Amino acid sequence: MANGTPADTHNPWREFVGPNLGYINELYERYREDPQSVDESARVLFDQYGPPPQDETGPSPAQASAGAPDVHDWEKVLAAAELVRNIRTYGHLAAEIDPIDDSGRDTHYLEPATYGLTEADLAQIPARLIWPQAPSDVVDGRTAIARLREIYTHSLAYEFEHVHVAEERVWLNQMVESGAFKRPLTAEQQRALLRRLSEVEGFERFLHRTFVGQKRFSIEGVDILVPMLDHLIRCAVEAGARDVMIGMAHRGRLNVLAHVLGKPYGVIFTEFHAAPNKELVPSEGSMGINYGWTGDVKYHLGMARSLTEGESVQVRLTLANNPSHLEVVNPVVEGFTRAAQEDRRGGGAPKQDPKRAFAVLVHGDAAFSGEGVVAETLNLSRLPGYQTGGTIHIITNNKVGFTTESFDGRSTRYASDLAKGYEIPIVHVNADDPEACLAAIYLACQYRSRFHRDFLIDLIGYRRWGHNEMDDPAVTQPLMYQKINQHKTVRTLYADALVRQGVVQPEEVQKMEQDVQQRLQQEYQRVAQGEVDPPKSPISDAGRPDLVRTAVPAERLRAINRALLTWPEGFTVYPKLARILKRRETSLEGDGRVDWPLAEALAFATVLEEGTPVRITGQDTERGTFAQRHLVLHDPNTGRTWSPLQALPQAKATFAIHNSPLTETGVLGFEYGYNVFAPETLVLWEAQYGDFANVAQPMFDQFIAAGRAKWGQDSGLVMLLPHGYEGQGPEHSSARLERYLQLAAEDNWVVAYLSSAAQYFHLLRRQAARLGTPHMRPLVLMAPKSLLRNPRTSSPWQELCEGEFRPIVEQPGLGQQPDKVRRLILCTGKMALDLEAALESAAEKPEHVHIVRVEQLYPYPQEEIEAVVSRFSNLEEVVWVQEEPKNMGAWNYMEPRIHASVADHITVGYIGRRRRSSPAEGEPDVHNVEQARIVSEALQLNESKIAVK
Repeated sequence: MANGTPADTHNPWREFVGPNLGYINELYERYREDPQSVDESARVLFDQYGPPPQDETGPSPAQASAGAPDVHDWEKVLAAAELVRNIRTYGHLAAEIDPIDDSGRDTHYLEPATYGLTEADLAQIPARLIWPQAPSDVVDGRTAIARLREIYTHSLAYEFEHVHVAEERVWLNQMVESGAFKRPLTAEQQRALLRRLSEVEGFERFLHRTFVGQKRFSIEGVDILVPMLDHLIRCAVEAGARDVMIGMAHRGRLNVLAHVLGKPYGVIFTEFHAAPNKELVPSEGSMGINYGWTGDVKYHLGMARSLTEGESVQVRLTLANNPSHLEVVNPVVEGFTRAAQEDRRGGGAPKQDPKRAFAVLVHGDAAFSGEGVVAETLNLSRLPGYQTGGTIHIITNNKVGFTTESFDGRSTRYASDLAKGYEIPIVHVNADDPEACLAAIYLACQYRSRFHRDFLIDLIGYRRWGHNEMDDPAVTQPLMYQKINQHKTVRTLYADALVRQGVVQPEEVQKMEQDVQQRLQQEYQRVAQGEVDPPKSPISDAGRPDLVRTAVPAERLRAINRALLTWPEGFTVYPKLARILKRRETSLEGDGRVDWPLAEALAFATVLEEGTPVRITGQDTERGTFAQRHLVLHDPNTGRTWSPLQALPQAKATFAIHNSPLTETGVLGFEYGYNVFAPETLVLWEAQYGDFANVAQPMFDQFIAAGRAKWGQDSGLVMLLPHGYEGQGPEHSSARLERYLQLAAEDNWVVAYLSSAAQYFHLLRRQAARLGTPHMRPLVLMAPKSLLRNPRTSSPWQELCEGEFRPIVEQPGLGQQPDKVRRLILCTGKMALDLEAALESAAEKPEHVHIVRVEQLYPYPQEEIEAVVSRFSNLEEVVWVQEEPKNMGAWNYMEPRIHASVADHITVGYIGRRRRSSPAEGEPDVHNVEQARIVSEALQLNESKIAVK
């Protein structure tokens, strides 16, 4: 398909008139009959731009006759037009963008001889035939080609051809070729830039000299990143942004913290001083350890800063905390940004303003192409539930990952090539050309403001030292480091250039450097004299959480239920679904019962009524993996969609629900970031199946479980992980409950596995009530699958109107004669309902057995369990019964805690599957036999009479 459109101002047919246009049309007819019958250069143009116009829409005949070539020169014109196109497309291959090694430059596509052209041929062609927007001083083809080569092959290089929207591509080319994005710096601005580079370089040199052998992951080689971020923030303010979110790994982070975020030099120095044994663990650890607080190494820490002008805040900068897992912070920052852009007041859906905030992601070259979370995050960039109106990406490209060179690290020419698949414009820039780097930032900001799309800058530099300052990079890259060791720093190069231009004098350059070192030395002396306090733990003991009233009066629930079942006029609900939903009309009357999906909808609706926004996303979340939720309805006649919770008249806050892409790490990170930035919002992420969360394990390990201890970063994120053994095989049975219990410590989150709809209702409302308080914690919930439709999980509606969430639930009908109870069964979730079903089918209920469902596993409900145990004076044993294998599930977590809850003479036992490497059986029949065995052993019933469903 031809890419040319009326909006494509590079269409060469615009300038052909009269006999020339007639000849081109004749040539096109030959091309249509047989493409091989015309010259290759003509085929390329016809493929690219389609048929020439039939009418003469170009310059007038008088204009044409003044400079147009004769008909017999058309081959030269077409060849020159192809040369122009290839300069735009392949100019980057010949560009001077590598400050260390330019041996790979390829000019083949840029040479006139490649197209059978000579300088004399080009001189005969009017410039506007091959470059319609040529400046007025460019009159012929030879000058046009020279000018275009100058534009496309110096310190800046461009890749725009993969951008399929013609309007965007034309705008980008016009900005580049007109030079409109290069705003010349005044002499004062140039001096300020040199001063900034002096601060960046001076800071690194001071650290290198003062803290010998300690890791800092120096910025040296891409020093210009700091002025680029400065410039980007100024552009953001001009565009109306009030929040700039920055995500980056450890390289250059200390410098960004000091100079962009304004972290005092003295505080950074105290973190170096606080490091433990510098020989064994250089620079690891930076703060004291207390309960719930471990701190983190200084090059992982984030910071927030508000830039003010007078009394008003201009912009708030946020540098996200980031672990060593490269790139995993990307979706977290996108979540920050979306949260900052949305207005969640009032009912309906959130109202997004992309100008309000934007994200900046600083990537490593090896990580950008190597880490899958990069692609996951890029894929979010245009999705309705996740787009943030365009992210500025900067690859700090030092051409080596630790010790691995690019030919071992990626299959593409450039580190940035992944972005092409998402139609993201790419600019490569030489990190030794500071003013070109600032121009790239300006172009990125203008594109983002105009089109609300991502933009990528490939900042090509080098790494002055090894992966960290203790490495000797010459061991693995000897030739590269011969060049780097002889290469002047960007500050020196820029200072020399300004001296040559007469902007500064050598003495002024020297004084800038001296002033920086003097300021650093003064701050260091303050630290040495104890005048600067090291950072303190931001965590304090919140104490025992207050009881939260989660019951809702019946009339409120009934009014909400009626609103949820009132559909707009002219909207048709899918008939089968309509019948199912209408059954809810009587759920809150008489002996009505509330099932799991209705309990969830009522919980969401009541917190919306109380002013708490709700956001829930996940794979197939709008309908629900198990066709249970249906919070977005579809009209089968018109295709319209409608969400009852977004039309709830009682709502005082917004409701957002989105189906996510088929990804876990990116989406979970996004939702975590959203909740951290908007802690007043009840944010839920639902895995399609619980074991799919395995793919997002770094998010659980590095952020959700440990973020509070490492960074003082609180979250109230809810994770719904479908779990339960139902004979569905190893992959869709276990949500790996054991992993979340293994990570549970220091009151870092809540882990629960519920057995009733009322419990779910109360737990969600408790979670919402704790948002934004010292007791806010993430909630990991083993969610139901088959239990969604199991009548045993439905609750009398009265249970929503009274009571609260109960950490443990005792089995009704058992334990009525405490002195007869010898065995106490502790279990959780679906296992409890399997035991209940077996009890109901038993001829006689075992009087010596009592069952307690442990609904909240962590924090462990010790007081509640001990209270139950104390009632049974003749208790001999407590057994933990689970459906998972012994080395999985909750057993290893529960065993020591049960021992601590009972007297020494009471034995503690286990009943469940034996230890296994795979979570569950692949054959349903085998599953049923095994489940029946577990139930019979627990209840001490006849196994042959137990049926497991």
